[in-house]
Amino acid sequence: MKEIIIVEGMTCHHCGMAVRRAIEQLPGVKEIVVDLATGRIEVTGEEALDRERIRRSVEEEGYRVVS
Repeated sequence: MKEIIIVEGMTCHHCGMAVRRAIEQLPGVKEIVVDLATGRIEVTGEEALDRERIRRSVEEEGYRVVS
């Protein structure tokens, strides 16, 4: 299962790592690909991923999920 979200506010490697750390702690997450240039984050898991929980984790780090 894959979830793709678009995030605003990630401008550097540190931003990408902060978001990655927040998401990788969620249950079921196997892989995370962060593209700083587009703000795209692809989250892969073995089972259905909780999109709302992913969104909250990203926003708790101070970034805005736009889709």
